[in-house]
Amino acid sequence: MDWSSVTLQELADAVKEADWWSPPRPLSEFFGIFSFPKSFSAFNSRLKCNLFVYRINYFFILVCFLLLFTGAVRSSVAFLGTILMVLAITCINDSFAMSVNEKVLKCARRIYPPLAAKLRATPTSAGRAGPSKGTLHICGKERTHVVLGMVSVSVLSWLITGLIKTLSFGVCLIFIGILLHATFRVPNLKARLNTFREEFRAIWRSYSDI
Repeated sequence: MDWSSVTLQELADAVKEADWWSPPRPLSEFFGIFSFPKSFSAFNSRLKCNLFVYRINYFFILVCFLLLFTGAVRSSVAFLGTILMVLAITCINDSFAMSVNEKVLKCARRIYPPLAAKLRATPTSAGRAGPSKGTLHICGKERTHVVLGMVSVSVLSWLITGLIKTLSFGVCLIFIGILLHATFRVPNLKARLNTFREEFRAIWRSYSDI
C-alpha cells in the first residue's frame, strides 16, 4: 500500500472506522527501530502509516497523561472533565460510539422504558444506523453534537479549576512527541502485514454493503 498517496481525510476516516478494541502494540515494537526519513515522500508515507498502526498506543499515552495529571491535582471537577474528554475522543471512533449508544439505551430501558424510546437513534436515510449508512447518532442526537457538547463541558471544568493552560501545554507536548515518534519510527514487517489486513477488512466491508 502506497501511504504517500493517502490523503489526510482518508487517514482520518480510516482511523475513525478502524477497530479500536484491539490491545495496543507491545513496547518492544513501539520503541523499535528509529531512523531519519530519507525524503519527504518517505516522511509522508511513514507518518501516515505509523499514525494508523500505533493509533491505540498514542491514544493511551494521551489518556494516561490527562488522567494522571488531573488525578494528582485532586480536583473532582477537573477529573470529571477529563473523563468527559476521554469519552468524547473515544466516541469519534464508530465502534465506540455505537457501543456507548447501545449501553446507554440498555440502561435506559431497564430504568425507564419511555426514556429509552426518546433516546433511540434517529434512522438514517438508508434506514439503519451505521458508519457508512449516514450520520451516526448517540441517544438520538448527532454524534458531532454530542462530542462537541462533552468537549465544551470538559474545557469549562478545566477553566473553572484553572488547569486549562497547564493541560493545554502538556497536550501540545504529547502531540509533538507523537509526531516525532511517527516520523522516526521505522514501520516493521508486522506493522505492514497488519495494515494490509485492516485494508482487506475495509474492502470486504465495502463489498458486503453493495
